[in-house]
Amino acid sequence: MPSNKNQKLDAFYQQFSGEQHVLILINADPDAISSAMAVKRLLWRKAANITIAHVNIIKRQDNLAMIRRLNIKLDHISNVETQRFDRIVMVDSQPVHHEILAGFKPHVIIDHHPLSGAEAPYIDIRPNYGATASILTEYLKSAKIKPSTKLATALYYGIKTDTSNFERQTIIEDVRAFQYLFKAADVQLVKKIDQSEMRSRDLKHFKNAIENKRFRKGWIFSHLGKVGNPDICVMVADFFMRVNDANWIVISGIYGNKLVVIFRSDGLRRNAGRIATKSLGQLGSAGGHKSMARAEIPLVDLKTLVDPENDKKVQNWIVNRIRLRGGKN
Repeated sequence: MPSNKNQKLDAFYQQFSGEQHVLILINADPDAISSAMAVKRLLWRKAANITIAHVNIIKRQDNLAMIRRLNIKLDHISNVETQRFDRIVMVDSQPVHHEILAGFKPHVIIDHHPLSGAEAPYIDIRPNYGATASILTEYLKSAKIKPSTKLATALYYGIKTDTSNFERQTIIEDVRAFQYLFKAADVQLVKKIDQSEMRSRDLKHFKNAIENKRFRKGWIFSHLGKVGNPDICVMVADFFMRVNDANWIVISGIYGNKLVVIFRSDGLRRNAGRIATKSLGQLGSAGGHKSMARAEIPLVDLKTLVDPENDKKVQNWIVNRIRLRGGKN
């Protein structure tokens, strides 16, 4: 893998020709969406056609607001004829991160999540970065491409959300990218997108989370039962991180045919990604960063261990599983 930024850009461009049809695959969130937009801009006039497709169902109101207000063109993978594409690009994700992504062999992977056995002719994975949008901003600068207001706003918002306003893992390169984009971004529009985060019907999950929480030695656990959107677990986890004497947050919910478990920590103690993997990785997908992690367990496997319909038992099972296998302070 080339180390120089210009060498990386050259190696990236070598994967494409002007006759190819390129499919950019993402698990859509602000970082992934903005990074895909940057790749599309980089490949302008260097490919015959470029399509951005998301593998997840986009339900979060702020994500929908970002797409609507910035007029971003995305297609769900189910509406795309994937066989007509010559090149597959994955940004902010790797094949193991989603069952649909696992069905593709990418030619290019650009990501800030830890390497998880991914293979491709061109890979640029930087787990020390706080956002993939920061990496793609460097590509644009190396290519001497000044981002439009639309692209700069998207990348700015991608860095802002994935670093949680620089409260999560970041390095100086994230800050430099953020400062660079600030000059061209519509910051007022970002504020409007931020304010679109929640629907009134989501409030019931916060009520349930507070009423059902277990608080012990700096840890908060709460199981929400069935949720209409797994991002509810993320929002509740981020909300509980505001509690002054909480160092660890574990919020779970049943979505579709999976148990989703969200981990948050203050980043000063143990590694959230390692604890998620150690405690739940044997049962499904699990991983993340020092201060944030996620695990997903198929209900068919969970049923052999605990009744998914009994919320109290599920919460107790998660508490005990993390204590015994993940370790606690």
